Amino acid sequence: MRDVFAIAALWIDERRRFALATVVDVRDAEPSPVGTTIAVDEDANVRGTIGGAGCNEAEIVEVCLKVVRDGQTRRLDINLASEDEVIGGMACGALMQLAVWRPSPEFANEARAIASGTRAARLRVEYDRGDGVPVAFEHVFEAKSKLVVVGATAVAAELAMLGRRLDFEVVVVDPRPSYATKERIPDASEVVRAWPDDVLPDLLSERTPVVVLSHDPKVDLPALRCALNSDAPYVGLLGSRRSQSSRRATLRDEGFDEATLARVHGPVGLDLGGVTVAETALSILAEIVAVRRGGDGVPLHEGDGTIHRRLERTGEPV
Repeated sequence: MRDVFAIAALWIDERRRFALATVVDVRDAEPSPVGTTIAVDEDANVRGTIGGAGCNEAEIVEVCLKVVRDGQTRRLDINLASEDEVIGGMACGALMQLAVWRPSPEFANEARAIASGTRAARLRVEYDRGDGVPVAFEHVFEAKSKLVVVGATAVAAELAMLGRRLDFEVVVVDPRPSYATKERIPDASEVVRAWPDDVLPDLLSERTPVVVLSHDPKVDLPALRCALNSDAPYVGLLGSRRSQSSRRATLRDEGFDEATLARVHGPVGLDLGGVTVAETALSILAEIVAVRRGGDGVPLHEGDGTIHRRLERTGEPV
């Protein structure tokens, strides 16, 4: 979702003519979060995607090209409830509203801030709501959440790679010099060579899931103590059921009660039946997403509710 803003900044630097289409409102379902944006240049090169509107992107691109040519911001309404077999309607029941606009040269700095995720960045788009009345849409892209991984293992390397795609800054903590290297975990935002209890109190917050992977009680236990004494929304522990029982017994003897120990997701991850390192990382991140979004991890075909959950908004038309 953020990558398209890095492209926008680059295209501004290149003085390329292009337009952006930004989701400003969605009703009845949320196939794409508010703020989702695609970029289309004058040669119809497209970067990014409007998730649930994939079958309508030809229409979005056409409107973008009009905006590229005349510079006039437009509102575009997409009906995703269509069952039209010719256009391949999504039939997810959503109504999506987009603002299609041409950014100014000054937007480059803010686009880079949105793309980097190092700080909160505000996107503001002014457009005509359809009756000649101008409105302004504002959306705050919060700074990226951190995912803290204790143990610079092969699973950590996969978590770092996949976590980047899920908008996490992945910080890997490991005291072992031969393990805690950027070469082993190239996709990590940061690799910290330190004992967990020296750094985790400053890293963990209510927005920071933590996964403990080391298999070494000298590393696992201080990491778990810090995590359980923090507001971390997710605490995962890799290991067999026997090692899980052992870690819990030690923590119980130290005074952690059952309600606190129940916060530990261990063995970590959803049961996907995977066996490879990459599949293990996928199952861990799947569980983190389920906890983060309030999912239950069951197959969609077994349920009868909406597929796309309504997301909490950080921006609204004003």
